[in-house]
Amino acid sequence: MKILMVNKFLYPRGGSESYMLYLAEYLKKLGHEVEFFGMYDEGNTVGNSACQYTQNMDFHGKGIKRFLYPFKIIYSFEAKKKIMKVIDDFKPDIVHMNNINFQLTPSIIYGIKKRGIPLVQTVHDYQMICPNHLLYNFDKNVPCEKCTGGRHINCIKNKCIHGSFVKSLIGVIEAKLYAFLKTYKKVDLFVCPSNFLENKLLSAKSYYKGKTVTIHNFINKEKFSDKDLKEEDYILFVGRLSKEKGIENIAGAARLLPEYKFVIAGSGPDEEMLSGVSNIHLAGFLTGDALTELMGKAKVLLLPSVCYENCPLSILEAHSMGVPVVTMNSGGMAELVKDGVTGTLVTEPTPEGIAVKIKETLENEEYYKTLKENCKKEKEDILSVGTYTDILLKEYEKLIAR
Repeated sequence: MKILMVNKFLYPRGGSESYMLYLAEYLKKLGHEVEFFGMYDEGNTVGNSACQYTQNMDFHGKGIKRFLYPFKIIYSFEAKKKIMKVIDDFKPDIVHMNNINFQLTPSIIYGIKKRGIPLVQTVHDYQMICPNHLLYNFDKNVPCEKCTGGRHINCIKNKCIHGSFVKSLIGVIEAKLYAFLKTYKKVDLFVCPSNFLENKLLSAKSYYKGKTVTIHNFINKEKFSDKDLKEEDYILFVGRLSKEKGIENIAGAARLLPEYKFVIAGSGPDEEMLSGVSNIHLAGFLTGDALTELMGKAKVLLLPSVCYENCPLSILEAHSMGVPVVTMNSGGMAELVKDGVTGTLVTEPTPEGIAVKIKETLENEEYYKTLKENCKKEKEDILSVGTYTDILLKEYEKLIAR
């Protein structure tokens, strides 16, 4: 099978890139041909034989070209034209989109369907129903669903995109345009990493009905399952250090629990909220074996995101190593953690609410031991890349046959 993977960045950068690159590598091992379309960058690690990529857009640059970006990030004629050239050269059986907004734009959907190719999209966030992609109000630090019914004026009022009126206006214009054109109706299948996200899509637009499937994310099970690490006495947070991830609540909970040590692995704009708290150790941004070892030795993984997380890999990775999770009773987080079985769900998103659940998890020795044992059993149900790919290939084959 010939598969064209599409993503705006074609090098390891974030979650969608890691997903796409790892999945593509496994597909190649199975004998499938895979090429890639996205934005040109000197750091690109994958590409296509037609050597067609969109112009690199640096939103932080100062060149005169940046004044054309507001037009290009709404509808890219360049991306549409170039992806058609890649399709004509590679002749894929299926196209699999990931993150495309701003640098590629949904204009490419028209190019793909003009060539009559089946089209799959893995939905990595809430961008199709929320202009800032997060269902989150940064100003009030609360989840927000005001735009899901098409009331996008709220995004402009609250400056939901980077606190900028102009960026929020552009985001709303993009959302309004593609909603009016019903562009996403042309996509044949949406792969959702959580039931929560799938249900949000289905409740937003009727044309998503019959075109969605939930497949939880996969992890490298061998990397995490083979670890036999000695437990140490600390609570671990892994992720971006920003308000939507619950950083303020972590700081507050740590102050309420001076007898516990908190280790924070990550970096981000709100790191200062955690500095100065005596029982918080900032480990910095970690990857690879260093992060795996830190997670495997933790007493518990804490994930107190204020926003609706989709399908956090950190939860799957922690469970695969027998580490219980304390997280919020919302979004995709609540799908992955069985309350009282593989972790504890927090219903009150406050420092006090989190502190209570941490104590509840750790201070009852028998309860904690049960959680760990259940996590070890849970790893059998976590998808490997092999199982995930088997499921995905069956979906590909259905679309190609149709």
